[in-house]
Amino acid sequence: MINALYFENLARQKATMEKNINQRKLRVCVATCNRADYSKLAPIMFGIKAEPDHFVLSVVVIGSHLIDDYGNTYRMIEQDDFDIQARLHTIVRGEDEASMVESVGLALVKLPDVLNRLNPDIIVVHGDRFDALALATSAALMNIRILHIEGGEVSGTIDDSIRHSITKLAHYHVCCTRSAEQHLIAMCEDHARILLAGCPSYDKLLSVKNKDYMSVLKMWLGDDVKNREYIVALQHPVTTNIKHSIKMFEFTLDALLSFNKRTLILFPNIDAGSKEMVRVMRKKGVEHHPNFRAVKHVPFEQFIQLVAHAGCMIGNSSCGVREAGAFGTPVINLGTRQTGRETGENVLHVRDADTQNKIIHALQLQFGKRYPCSKIYGDGNAVPRIVKFLKSISLDEPLQKKFCFPPVKESISQDIDHILETLSALAVDLGGTNLRIGIVSMKGEIIKKYVQPNPKTYEDRIELILKMCIEAAAEAVNLNCRILGVGISTGGRVNPHEGIVLHSTKLIQEWSSVDLRTPLSDTLHLPVWVDNDGNCAALAERKFGQGKGVEDFVTIITGTGIGGGVVHNHELVHGSSFCAGELGHIMVSFDGPECMCGSSGCVEAYASGIALQREAKKLHDEDMLLVEGMTVKNDESVSAIHLIQAAKFGNTKAANILKTAGTALGIGIINILHTINPSLVILSGVLANQYVNVVKDMIRQRGLASIQDVDVVVSNLSDPALLGAASMVLDYTTRRTY
Repeated sequence: MINALYFENLARQKATMEKNINQRKLRVCVATCNRADYSKLAPIMFGIKAEPDHFVLSVVVIGSHLIDDYGNTYRMIEQDDFDIQARLHTIVRGEDEASMVESVGLALVKLPDVLNRLNPDIIVVHGDRFDALALATSAALMNIRILHIEGGEVSGTIDDSIRHSITKLAHYHVCCTRSAEQHLIAMCEDHARILLAGCPSYDKLLSVKNKDYMSVLKMWLGDDVKNREYIVALQHPVTTNIKHSIKMFEFTLDALLSFNKRTLILFPNIDAGSKEMVRVMRKKGVEHHPNFRAVKHVPFEQFIQLVAHAGCMIGNSSCGVREAGAFGTPVINLGTRQTGRETGENVLHVRDADTQNKIIHALQLQFGKRYPCSKIYGDGNAVPRIVKFLKSISLDEPLQKKFCFPPVKESISQDIDHILETLSALAVDLGGTNLRIGIVSMKGEIIKKYVQPNPKTYEDRIELILKMCIEAAAEAVNLNCRILGVGISTGGRVNPHEGIVLHSTKLIQEWSSVDLRTPLSDTLHLPVWVDNDGNCAALAERKFGQGKGVEDFVTIITGTGIGGGVVHNHELVHGSSFCAGELGHIMVSFDGPECMCGSSGCVEAYASGIALQREAKKLHDEDMLLVEGMTVKNDESVSAIHLIQAAKFGNTKAANILKTAGTALGIGIINILHTINPSLVILSGVLANQYVNVVKDMIRQRGLASIQDVDVVVSNLSDPALLGAASMVLDYTTRRTY
């Protein structure tokens, strides 16, 4: 009996111990070295702190945080209400190459005691600084798991080598872009331990842009400062070529002094060469110049307000190529420090900034411009993904890293649940009758579609577009879709470079000189592309349809009007004034019927749905449309469909009208074939099947021998306008990030 009780108590104690082990909180140590990496780590720290049932957070501060010359930035960690468990003075002053090595050595000497005392399960390390290398080395040698933030990226200095070294030491990886993810995979890192989350700082910066910013601007730049009328300058030494980077900094300061705009200039980081750069600033009198404000540190939330509303940012900081893009702020990236970084169209690169005039010219080009907001580096949801990823880490997994050989060429993107998020575009089709929006996947699947009547006024139309896009973007999250951008297909003549509708068709009222890009980009924080509906149909065929892999082809849309697009050498042709592809307005008769463009005898005046409806009404008014088996209700409008029906039921007059329409279209296509000689013609739209055989006959009868074998096919795409709008997004963003 005693033995039975003993073993029963023993079993109960064992079960309790196992339960406690399973429920043990994960001890997470976040180590920060400087003001820049804290801006990325702070959102993660807040996320961890908000989950006290799952995590125990400890904070270690080293590096330039603890140096007065760099603003004693550890204070902002305390202001954020984080307890700092260890402060380690690890910087050996000197700001040259040798002092960087000595600083790494000093950190390696001091860190073991701290890590032994804190005994973390995992340490979170950011980026590519020499201090971070010391942290990763210490943790790896002490058998502490390492989570590395922002691995896999590429830049132009010794930072690359340090970043990739930390990657090889780290057990888990959080990357910001698909390109970085692919680099990690190519470096043989375990796919299951890579999280594509986006940049943590975007979680904060995307939420603060629209807050009251004038008080921040006035605090740092003076009471008379104006929005977009100042420059933010931030330039660091390049450790692989210190002398050149100091000379380039001199050119930058001379250019800024000549450009004569209000300028906020931040002191450089602590890398080798920084002391010389500060001397240059003082030699030029920057700290006392009335147009300049020279500061050691600006709190991150205020700094991003300053960047968001600047007329331009200049220098070689990663902030220029990463965070500034989220606001569309113009950036001038100087030199090679950020070579290889993915950038939005807001960045102008001056790789060889070896004269003052080059930099002044770049300032003249960029200052005051506005660009679409870019989300290459994040969508504002990184921290929830990272926290979920941390929760999924099992301490029962072997500590020894596994490498995946050989490198995998095709990306296997995974979120925390190892479920592929569907990369998607928000596609908008602005037609004469309806406004349609779709979430379209990379494979051309329309995951969800929204349809509303197209309002008649500009104000109502813009309001509805924004409302529907916001709703669709929110729904995309629930559908596990990552929206890469917005593509808009609209009637009329469009300047796709500026995202402006220049002239509209008569079917869409109040739709000329309309900037579509800016309001959508500002509201959704996404890049936006706009093009004519005919061009979009051609793009849809190039990516998803009959034109896939074809070098030269033409798409003809046969619907309410006649439009189209021309693809030459795999690229869409826009023309010098953006009216290439207006194939419906090829004239095929001197005295033909009047066209909606104001001319006569155009293909559209014969073969469009409106033209067929006009002829159907004429026949109906003369009681010559309806034949046996046909009826038209009193409240029903006569349309092109009735004309086609009548022809099928044996109405010879209706059949002749359709033959004339097909002949006009065929002659127009022959003119296209004789002019640009494509290898394929794709007929798209509701009337394509009606015309295809007539067009083939016309080419055989009237075309030169060299074009008579050209393929004429009917599109197999159900929704070319939406798919074409989506393809603008998917083609551009995949080129950008792969």
